[in-house]
Amino acid sequence: MNMLIFIMAGLLVHCVFLASIFDIYFTSPLVHGMTPQRTPLPPPAKRLVLFVADGLRADTLYEIDDNGTPRAPYLRNIIEYKGSWGVSHTHVPTESRPGHVALIAGFYEDVSAVAKGWKENPVEFDSVFNESKYTWSWGSPDILPMFAKGASGDHVYTYCYTAEKEDFGAQDATKLDTWVFDHVKNFFQAAGSNQTLFSKVNEEKVVLFLHLLGIDTNGHAHRPNSREYKDNIRKVDDGINDIVSLLEDFYGNDGKTAFILTSDHGMTDWGSHGAGHPSETLTPLIAWGAGVNYPQKVTSQFFEDEFLKEWKLENWKRLDVNQADIAPLMASLIGVPFPLNSVGILPLDYLNNSAHFKAESMFTNAVQILEQFKIKMTQKKETTLSFLFVPFHSQMLWRTDVTTLHCHHNLSGVCMPRLRLLSDTEQINILRKARSYIHQEKYHEAASTVLLLYGFAATGVLIAFFLLIQTCPWTYYIYCLLPVPVWYAVVKEFRVIQDLVSLLLVFPLGQSIGFLGAGALGIEILVFSFFYRSTLTVGLIAFAGWPLITRLWAQAKVTTLSWTLLCLLLAMFPLMPVVGREPNISLVTVAGLVILLISSFSLASLCKSRNKYVPKKDLTILLFQMLNIALSTYVVNSTHNSLHHKQGLPVINQIISWTTLASSLFVPLLSPTFFFQRLLSILLSLMSPYLLLSTGYEALFPLVLSGLMFAWIYMEKEALQYYGDSLKTKLAVLNFSCSTDITQFRQLHLDDIRRSFFFVFFIMTAFFGTGNIASVNSFDPASVYCFLTVFNPFIMGSLLVWKIVIPFVLVSCAFEAVQVTTQLSSKSLFLLVLVISDIMALHFFFLVKDYGSWLDIGTSISHYVLVMVFTIFIMLLSGLAQLLTTKRIELWGRTKRHSM
Repeated sequence: MNMLIFIMAGLLVHCVFLASIFDIYFTSPLVHGMTPQRTPLPPPAKRLVLFVADGLRADTLYEIDDNGTPRAPYLRNIIEYKGSWGVSHTHVPTESRPGHVALIAGFYEDVSAVAKGWKENPVEFDSVFNESKYTWSWGSPDILPMFAKGASGDHVYTYCYTAEKEDFGAQDATKLDTWVFDHVKNFFQAAGSNQTLFSKVNEEKVVLFLHLLGIDTNGHAHRPNSREYKDNIRKVDDGINDIVSLLEDFYGNDGKTAFILTSDHGMTDWGSHGAGHPSETLTPLIAWGAGVNYPQKVTSQFFEDEFLKEWKLENWKRLDVNQADIAPLMASLIGVPFPLNSVGILPLDYLNNSAHFKAESMFTNAVQILEQFKIKMTQKKETTLSFLFVPFHSQMLWRTDVTTLHCHHNLSGVCMPRLRLLSDTEQINILRKARSYIHQEKYHEAASTVLLLYGFAATGVLIAFFLLIQTCPWTYYIYCLLPVPVWYAVVKEFRVIQDLVSLLLVFPLGQSIGFLGAGALGIEILVFSFFYRSTLTVGLIAFAGWPLITRLWAQAKVTTLSWTLLCLLLAMFPLMPVVGREPNISLVTVAGLVILLISSFSLASLCKSRNKYVPKKDLTILLFQMLNIALSTYVVNSTHNSLHHKQGLPVINQIISWTTLASSLFVPLLSPTFFFQRLLSILLSLMSPYLLLSTGYEALFPLVLSGLMFAWIYMEKEALQYYGDSLKTKLAVLNFSCSTDITQFRQLHLDDIRRSFFFVFFIMTAFFGTGNIASVNSFDPASVYCFLTVFNPFIMGSLLVWKIVIPFVLVSCAFEAVQVTTQLSSKSLFLLVLVISDIMALHFFFLVKDYGSWLDIGTSISHYVLVMVFTIFIMLLSGLAQLLTTKRIELWGRTKRHSM
């Protein structure tokens, strides 16, 4: 009971620590209460047309075809004769929602928006659409509604196709863009005969938004270097040409329409996006029409990349911007207030207007950013003690006069860092100050238990009082007060720590230093695996030499040889490219055939076993699982062949896939609970959905990993015999259902620390063996095509998570077998695992950043979160492994037990 309370308390502490990171770093940076800022001079344009080609890469649009012609001739003509162009630099995460928010609202949405849903607004925000007189938008149901929902009044209109049309397996994804162009044409045709609508579209401050999803869909389905992706760009180019001609005719060539073409994000060569690769962060920006500069000829220009020569655009001035800068550009062109939460800086080089207009626009932009800074600082001042609050010296810039407008860039440069600083560190400053009170606590050996209790109680009261007078949120009390009882429990058990140190001093100094050094090196390898997958290869090579160091080689040559070969084979996977880059369905077929071959040998072995009766129902279950493997192998080949010929996803394949997935956790519970029969049943059941979710070499990964897990179980049995601790029972007759907690038979020794470390290392290998999951761009949508092809981020994400979990389950079930084999309490080994994972979590805690690029911040936080989630997740994995190994469902009556 005490152990259960201890584990639950530890789980609670870990959950609080995990939640604190989201509360501190993922709290929305937006503030409210600012005054809208608008340029007082008449705008150059009455209306703005925004084309967003979803998933369009800058290089693919601007580059020249193999035959020397532009891929988008109309837009190329705009660049050379009518408008301005450049590259828009996006921020991580390079996903649809954050990209569109940056474009239209002018700020970089925090990453938590991904978890809160693409179609809902985590927080209300202002946008160019909201500030417009009217906005009409056409396109995806995943993007348009979020800007209409947050808009005040009823002036943002959306026209969306159904979600079912977003099908990666569709015969022609360009129909998504054709749908948009056709509906825009129908809209203006209707406006010509509808006086009310005609009056609205002729108002000032009108925005037309065309969201073009076909390029993104073709990129996911066929890759950006495919003919389908490039042909889609040409169709978009033709469609934009038609729309521009239509609008010029409709408005009588009044010269009051501004046009902008850009993209929310790019795409990797393997058809994914979400991370910080240049192919994902470099998107095109082309602007022309009313108020936009004409092309500027230059003799030379310098950029770090070499794209200008490749694109043959070195003589036309390239004007790069940050993605959020496009929002103030649009606002300036049509004369609407700058979005209240925008952090974009107006790109003046794109404007074709008077110096007076530019100066007023610069000033408006600066004041709009400064308004956010003032609100944020006021909020900070109200919740901080007066003697702790130190204002920034830039306050004097509040009195900036219009005569000093040329200091706009200095003003923006001063305000923006301060605004980000207040947004990112406002909460953690208080926590750091409060935490300092805890760090000052010293243990005095002479203090009695009562005085110790009173001392920590007084510390808690002091921290609570400090938070109270600063009107801090209730969560801050949890974060700052939780360490008090934790440190009280540690200090109270100081004598136990002394005894442990004394025990360690008994060992020779060299041996103690060597053991600690080996442990530190092992944990550092685990930490480095988050940054460099190849470090796992180093660890596995070291594991391969373990039997030679311990002299187990002489005791069990066949077992140790199998262990060494499988370690070296598994060590190859972290050196391979991230999953998704090079699909190879033939490797999935090979994996299916290999697992069928292994199961056939196992079936023959069961049938030929001497002195052992194998019930027919057990053989039936094994045959059923083999049939599932064969069907899964067929479905993968059939599905990808059908999609390659643009025939869609066959319904029968979809039914088989979902049925296989649903039965994967149920069927193993029907098999016997003898060690290898149950472990084989779990492997066969989980391999079926894993094959369906595979697109390349990763299909072989669970096979090699499982082989190593079987070898690990045998190696631990041999290790116990080497130390003379093993019972005489053979592994073949051990039964999971008969395992009990046998702590009384032996206590922990140093070899158990190695076993726990092996488990953590194998979990990390399962996590990073085929890709770096800390980056979402390792996800290939093609891996879920056997289940669905219509875009659904939640179902697709769930299938991806299950694919990731399957290797974890295999390792956890093997660890259950090791616990039974080594005759040690599962709780004892579990606590050792927690200690190792907590040391890793502490390491990543000190690496968390709240400064730098979104990629740096997001990576540092995701690493800490992954380790903390692993610590919590390991408890769930342990429970799932116990369920899969020890429980059996009897559908045909009770099975008679026969021993060998």
